[in-house]
Amino acid sequence: MSDQVIITVATTGAWPGKKDNPAIPLTPGEIAADVYECWQAGAAVAHLHMRDDQGQGTMDKEKFRETVGLIQEKCDIVLNLTTSGDLKATDETRMAHLIELKPEMASYDCGSMNWGHNDVFYNAPQFLEKLGQVMQANGVKPEVEIFDGGMIYNSFYYQKKGVLKAPLHYQFVLGAPGGLEATVRNLVFLQSLIPEEATWSALGIGKGHLPILYAALALGGHIRVGLEDNVFYSKGVLAKNNAEFVARAARIVREMNKVPAKPDEARALLGLKTKGERQ
Repeated sequence: MSDQVIITVATTGAWPGKKDNPAIPLTPGEIAADVYECWQAGAAVAHLHMRDDQGQGTMDKEKFRETVGLIQEKCDIVLNLTTSGDLKATDETRMAHLIELKPEMASYDCGSMNWGHNDVFYNAPQFLEKLGQVMQANGVKPEVEIFDGGMIYNSFYYQKKGVLKAPLHYQFVLGAPGGLEATVRNLVFLQSLIPEEATWSALGIGKGHLPILYAALALGGHIRVGLEDNVFYSKGVLAKNNAEFVARAARIVREMNKVPAKPDEARALLGLKTKGERQ
């Protein structure tokens, strides 16, 4: 078991707004500046969503292009771009930025679910097959996002079919309305299902944030923090920024006799090319 822990920061998400926490970055410039602060605080991966000029979630590839360019001017953090930033987006717009920008990683939500008890997060089998093929063709590593146990078995199916390639990297998303509750018992259950060679990370939405963070570290996993998942730093106290979450996570990692992975160390753990290998 490696003592290196990958800290992923999810800066923005598709739904929280300034009304929920004024610190949420929305524009490309705000997101890039925020990611740079998080990199300085110990984040190795940034999971990115985009917002349109009205602050709504969007899959606009030009917003991705601008944001990615600004971040890459500042630091070498691993970029993990969402493919699900707008529930109304078409299959094509959910993949267009991957084809043009070829990020190191992108989300692969391994099934459909009722979202927030008022909408459907739709990931049809045909889309998941196309998405996996596009990722392979463009050198993008899937982050297989898991909201319930059945999605893990979907990942096995797509791996057997060649749509996904081992070793897989899983992100357990706990606490989303419509998915598994953010409990340690549920995290242990999910972690028990995946292959031994797989890497994994976990997050708890809202009040499940810290219990899942501690449990993931105890189980040997990686962690995700950020305003996408939780606008509060503690009960009733809004987070000052994403870097505050990252700094706390890095401190907890060190207190558990582990070390926050640097971006190239994260690349090695995830099977990505390091900076030297990319040149």
